[in-house]
Amino acid sequence: MHGLIQSIDSYYVTQYSSLVDVADNWTTQLRKGLLELCILNVIGRERVYGYDIVKQLRGIDALVVREGTIYPILSRLKRDGLVKTSLEESPEGPARKYYELSKRGEQLLDEMNAYWDVLTNGIGMLRKESRR
Repeated sequence: MHGLIQSIDSYYVTQYSSLVDVADNWTTQLRKGLLELCILNVIGRERVYGYDIVKQLRGIDALVVREGTIYPILSRLKRDGLVKTSLEESPEGPARKYYELSKRGEQLLDEMNAYWDVLTNGIGMLRKESRR
């Protein structure tokens, strides 16, 4: 009997661990996908320097933002012509690199936000229907 209980316990631990792994992978992929949208939205509100983008995104608990994640995305956005940068002296230390959207970046952000609205509305409808 003791062996049976251990087998059942082992089965449930394995099944639970598998579900946790799937959920962790799903949330990681979702965060990665949303990060660019969030960065563009921060820059789209105002001209902003890099570390301030990090601080604003850290205010969203579910994103789990690190500086090492943000700066490569900012470099790619600049390379793709979606943001413009400028260096300005700072009274608090070294010069700061400021980011602002290019016209192309503004257009892409509008399209991304429109798509996000359609997607979240559709998901919201599915969630409401599933509760009935």
